[in-house]
Amino acid sequence: MAETKEFRAESKRLLDMMINSIYTHKEIFLRELISNASDAIDKLYFKSLTDDKVGLSKEDFAINIYTDKEKGTLTISDNGIGMTDEELENNLGVIANSGSLKFKSENESTDDVDIIGQFGVGFYSAFMVAKEVGVRSKAYGSDKAYVWKSTGVDGYTIEECEKDTVGTDIILTMKEDTEDECYDEYLEPSKIKELVKKYSDYIRCPIKMDMEHTHRKADAREDDYSDEAYETHIVNETLNSTVPLWRKNKNELKPEDYNNFYKEKFYDYSDPAKYIHSKTEGTTTYDALLFIPSRAPYNYYSKDYEKGLALYSSGVLIMDKCADLLPDYFSFVRGLVDSADLSLNISREMLQHDRQLKIIAKSIEKTIRSELKKMLNNEREKYEEFWKNFGIQLKFGIYDNYGQDREAVQDLVLFTSSFEKKLVTLDEYVSRMKEDQKYIYYAAGDSVEKIELLPQTELLRDKGYEILYLTDNVDEFAVKVLMNYKEKSFKSVSEGDLEIESEEEKEQTQKLAEENKDMLEYLGTALDGKVKSVKISEKLKSHPVCISTEGQISVEMEKVLNQNPTNERVKSEKVLELNPEHPIFETLKSLYGKDNDKLSSYADILYNQALLIEGLQIDDPVSFANKVCALMSQSN
Repeated sequence: MAETKEFRAESKRLLDMMINSIYTHKEIFLRELISNASDAIDKLYFKSLTDDKVGLSKEDFAINIYTDKEKGTLTISDNGIGMTDEELENNLGVIANSGSLKFKSENESTDDVDIIGQFGVGFYSAFMVAKEVGVRSKAYGSDKAYVWKSTGVDGYTIEECEKDTVGTDIILTMKEDTEDECYDEYLEPSKIKELVKKYSDYIRCPIKMDMEHTHRKADAREDDYSDEAYETHIVNETLNSTVPLWRKNKNELKPEDYNNFYKEKFYDYSDPAKYIHSKTEGTTTYDALLFIPSRAPYNYYSKDYEKGLALYSSGVLIMDKCADLLPDYFSFVRGLVDSADLSLNISREMLQHDRQLKIIAKSIEKTIRSELKKMLNNEREKYEEFWKNFGIQLKFGIYDNYGQDREAVQDLVLFTSSFEKKLVTLDEYVSRMKEDQKYIYYAAGDSVEKIELLPQTELLRDKGYEILYLTDNVDEFAVKVLMNYKEKSFKSVSEGDLEIESEEEKEQTQKLAEENKDMLEYLGTALDGKVKSVKISEKLKSHPVCISTEGQISVEMEKVLNQNPTNERVKSEKVLELNPEHPIFETLKSLYGKDNDKLSSYADILYNQALLIEGLQIDDPVSFANKVCALMSQSN
């Protein structure tokens, strides 16, 4: 009977933590054990390059998986380097003492050999699913084999055993099922195949397993669907792909290879709008395969959508969606990143603060931005189709985080323009500005059609000024954050002075304002705090009246902010502007001092009319209707 040895105190605590809390999903135990087996094979393969006695070629190496439902065991077997009794003691008796890391440090020329399990902790994830773990191993160059056994924190034994071939067998005796956990599922070949495809599909050596395959018998009648018409064969199947698509040379691949990979990997029935296949070397080396979808997922603009790229380390899946690899404004991008430079810690999942990860994320962001810019410049129709699906997200990128990312996306955004009613970039707008034009003019509203009806836009268009039409809720907030583009400030058509008048016209407006100062003040008083002031307009052409605003909150922003389900109501500082060229202005002048009650009614009607044009609700529709009817009666 072999002597039971205790784990060291710190190892015992770590093992207990491993079993109960470190790993998020129990199923990753298979990933960890396969990665360890791959390490062992890589070590012996490396040795075979200089030692003819190994007697194995690259094609001879493999990992084999076996299940025994009667005994309740799962075995992962490799023909790698193996371990001596001393190595079993040091590698498995002391948690986090990694033989892989030691091998890497002692062999400086192993850059072409991936050593995955450098931190020596993943092995113990087996205890999440197994009540006993056995490791039977024979080291290369040794005549003896040894078996390490443990049931967990109580300790372990090491004793000599029989094993004919070099390598290691890890035998897991699975736990009994509970109400919450089904451990038997890990004895199902179909489940093992699923987990290998998910986590270890790109391990470079083949992972093999006996799988049942059922076929119709050649001599079975066409109408015979009984059990006797079928036969079952056991096939030793390779479960993994071994060579990832992203590690192949681009000249080996065709567009359909990328498209098929995307549709299979990300469950989309449409080809992507664009794919990006890149290999980056430098401070951090990584391969990336990125896809820009041709349509938005059904839940993209909901809280249920999860952004992120699949993250691999040397072909081993670390996590399905690593959110830290993508900024929010590029959250629509799908794909993966594979790097051997990541500092994998205890669970291979805690990477939030990893320096290399931040370097990769910054590089990925630049790559995506560059590719989108190329699409915008060279494939405008395709880009505009992309914009329909994901444009709002880029606009949020300007507005989000207090505008700290605005420069990253400002050249990618599009707005509908009064110029031919087409989508334009800010750069295209600025390139067409009049020689003396100071501002980038914009108007916000529910739709292009409604914006064009705004009184404030008429004179600008008549004088040949281009206007950007902002129709999404986020648009005006984004523009406010941008503040300027290429030293040109943004100005809403609803702001006070648009600075399109000549000096002579300005003098005339000031003169009229001075001449009618008392009447304008009376109208403001009659509106009883509904507006900050009433003024002579410089921007109206054929319409009698409009609303403009002062301060940071515009009329359109007021509408958007008040859609939020809160008790607080936001109000813009409104100014009622009157068109001195419209006949109604003469009517107002004639009433002032003679029939101020009627003038007050006119002020209220004009104010409510201006609100309706802006798409705002009026406070008292009944009173408004009665005043209009009274006015109509008087005219008869």
